[in-house]
Amino acid sequence: MKIFVTGTDTNVGKTVFAAALAGALHASYWKPVQAGDLELTDSDRILSLSGLPPAKILPEAYRLGSACSPHRSAELDGARIACDGIIPPDIDPLVIEGAGGLLVPLTRNFLFADLAARWQLPTILVARTSLGTINHSLLSIHALWLWKIPILGIAFVGDEARDSEEIICAASGVKCLGRLPLVEPLDRASLSLAFAENFSLDDFR
Repeated sequence: MKIFVTGTDTNVGKTVFAAALAGALHASYWKPVQAGDLELTDSDRILSLSGLPPAKILPEAYRLGSACSPHRSAELDGARIACDGIIPPDIDPLVIEGAGGLLVPLTRNFLFADLAARWQLPTILVARTSLGTINHSLLSIHALWLWKIPILGIAFVGDEARDSEEIICAASGVKCLGRLPLVEPLDRASLSLAFAENFSLDDFR
């Protein structure tokens, strides 16, 4: 099974969740487009947090130098992202992590949502629990609907905000997969334990 992980925004905990999920499933991990932070990429973080062997961390299709939207980062690098060539590897299980949110542009006329719509993979929306999450989450869910991207469910990251979590799922009908609490210290063992205590692997198989 291949699973696509996207977020309601940047820095919502998508990479930490993807590390926990990939580790729990003993899946391979692929980040097609990395923009910025090339000395400590999301793939590097996955390797340190997931417990996966290096061979399961697949190389990015694009490694871009500037920490900004992929379309702009590519332009600054003098490159262009060839979206037709970004095809998920034929490996199962596989966790694929997007860049930022669903409507992040890969080129001036092609969004990550367009790519996900081509893939038609079960998609997990990762959302923070802090103020603003209701609006951000419901807008992202509506975008998933608009692009006809299959939704596996929503995973929250952060301190409990029961009313916000409940109203997002009630208003959208999207399944709540669980909530990953903020883990301190954040390391492989503590993340694995937190995921096991708050999620059911059956929901991802």
